[in-house]
Amino acid sequence: MKLQLFIQEVNNSLEETSQQALQNLPRVLRDVEAVRQEAGFLKDQMQLVKEDIKKVEEDTSESMKMLLEIDTIKSRMKAASDALQEADNWTTLMADVDEVFASQDVQLIANKLLAMQHSLSMLAHCGDYDERCQSLEVLKNRLEALLSPQLVSAFNSHSLEATQKYVKIFKDMERLPQLRNYYYKCHKVQWCDQVFPDAVLMVCELLTQTLLSLQPSLPACMDSALQDNALLNLIELRQITLRFIKSLEGAIQSVTDKLIGSHFEDLVHAIHAPYIPYLIRYSFYEEEHLIQELSTVNMARHDLIDCAQLLSDSLNKIFKLTNEALDRCTSFTGGFGIAGLLAALKAFFSLYCQKFDRTLETLRSSCGLDPGSTNAMMTSAGAELGEDWSKFQNALKIVQTCGELLLQSEEFELQLSSSLLHTCSSYDIQIFSPTSPTKPSVSYSSPFKEYNYLAREDPSQHAAFQDLIIKLREDESSSLLEEPLEAMSKITEHAQKLAFGIVFFQLQLQLSQVSQMEVWTDKGGMLSADLPTFSLSPQEYITKIGQYLMTLPQQLDICTNQDNPAMEKALEASQLPFPPSTGSPEVAHLADHWIGSVARATMHMYVEVILRINELSPQAARQLATDIDYLCNVVDALGIHPSKNLKHIEELLKLPLSQYGEKKGMIPDRLMHAVASMRSQAES
Repeated sequence: MKLQLFIQEVNNSLEETSQQALQNLPRVLRDVEAVRQEAGFLKDQMQLVKEDIKKVEEDTSESMKMLLEIDTIKSRMKAASDALQEADNWTTLMADVDEVFASQDVQLIANKLLAMQHSLSMLAHCGDYDERCQSLEVLKNRLEALLSPQLVSAFNSHSLEATQKYVKIFKDMERLPQLRNYYYKCHKVQWCDQVFPDAVLMVCELLTQTLLSLQPSLPACMDSALQDNALLNLIELRQITLRFIKSLEGAIQSVTDKLIGSHFEDLVHAIHAPYIPYLIRYSFYEEEHLIQELSTVNMARHDLIDCAQLLSDSLNKIFKLTNEALDRCTSFTGGFGIAGLLAALKAFFSLYCQKFDRTLETLRSSCGLDPGSTNAMMTSAGAELGEDWSKFQNALKIVQTCGELLLQSEEFELQLSSSLLHTCSSYDIQIFSPTSPTKPSVSYSSPFKEYNYLAREDPSQHAAFQDLIIKLREDESSSLLEEPLEAMSKITEHAQKLAFGIVFFQLQLQLSQVSQMEVWTDKGGMLSADLPTFSLSPQEYITKIGQYLMTLPQQLDICTNQDNPAMEKALEASQLPFPPSTGSPEVAHLADHWIGSVARATMHMYVEVILRINELSPQAARQLATDIDYLCNVVDALGIHPSKNLKHIEELLKLPLSQYGEKKGMIPDRLMHAVASMRSQAES
């Protein structure tokens, strides 16, 4: 019954609620529609407001821009007005500055200078700004000079009030560091000096202990700081330390003139100690730096013209590097590391010469001068003899570069010697040779100026340093760069062989075909037995060779137009192939060396290819004699003595076979047998 009553009650409640919802639904729908209409109206109003704002912005943009410009002008006028007021204020302040100084009122003077400093900060754009700054600095110096006695008195009497006043004055004048210097000067060593008679010794020992007990230690800090460019960073730190030593020496000299004693030496050693491991290994750091720099020097090109220019440009780069290395040695080691510098330079020059030599090998290959370079030979064989001289001229430029390399190396060697002897004299180092009755010794006048870390830390390097000085003193002709100079002479020889190979290459191609020419057997009847000898003309191959040789002097402008010490040095360092025989007259010009070398090489090869001819008819013998005579006349015109062997062959060609026995002992048997064999083959 109760359950039925509850169910009936719930049903009644649901029915009532549903009825109310049905009755309220139309009103809700009307309210939603009203809200929708209000939202649409609001949207229309927002659009109108947006358009009004846009219109206002468009209408007032020009006005706002004008207002901004007017404001800018106003600001500038205000700045100009302030500047004029400050300029007038500066003039007013300067007018009575002498009167203020005459009053001796320190505070009044300081206020005056402070006002002038403020005024000057507004006049930075003026043309005489620098002059006004200098004037103000002069006035500050006057005030500082006026204050100095009072400062010293205040510091010595420990007057807190007076000292604070002076601190404020110096701070306002932006001269607080100068005030600190006054304080240091007043209190450095003075109290200790009043108590102990050996105050300097105590201070030196205290400084030494402080330096050796720093935490973290200086070496540890340096190890962590030195990463890239270790040597350059070391030198920068070293210069700071040397300036500290100089300042310390000056401070001690203001108290005592006697700078002799173990306490001074211990202090100097404690200052230098963090650098000693790096100083001992200076050679390693220098070599590493130089080789790294050398890796950036480009020297390789397959094109001869570009390569000649690159090799020439490399000289300025490498000697800039070597001069910088010498400066680094002086700055970092004080000159004592010059033996290590020499080791680094030798490695540097050795690597440079290797790069240079590899470049020459590449050029030899690209020019077809290596054995088996058939492609280049085939290409050149089809070209006209002497058609392109540019390769030879650029090869001569490379030879000149080698000579310049030797000259600059010798000049740099003189700088090294001078630097070494200067180090020896500057540090008052007395070094004696092993034969001297006096033992080697090192004499110092001041440990602050002269610190020989080698003598103290590395006896082997110090011995090498002493040996270098002894070597220079006892033998002025001794060389510090003997190995590099030898390597440079070697690449000079290779460069000259390259140039010689280029100029002789085309002659070689022409001559290599001589022994196989059909004219020697005269199978085609090209030569007439009826023609007299004097009517024969030189053949085309030999006239081309003669013309080529006669053109050679014109291509040697680099040797003939002016004095050329570099080319002279190159020839002095390395002889050209086929040098003149002993007893020949001295050659007057550089060009004559080249002309003679090429001419003698041509005659030598001509002899060899003639001896390879298998058969020589009587008419061909007369023709060959004519060709030989033509070549002898050409080389004679060039001022070169004809080859004896070539003249002997010419004589044998003109001589009947029956008379060869008469020349026994006068002409080499090798020539007589070869010529007799080829003539006999034809007659048989």
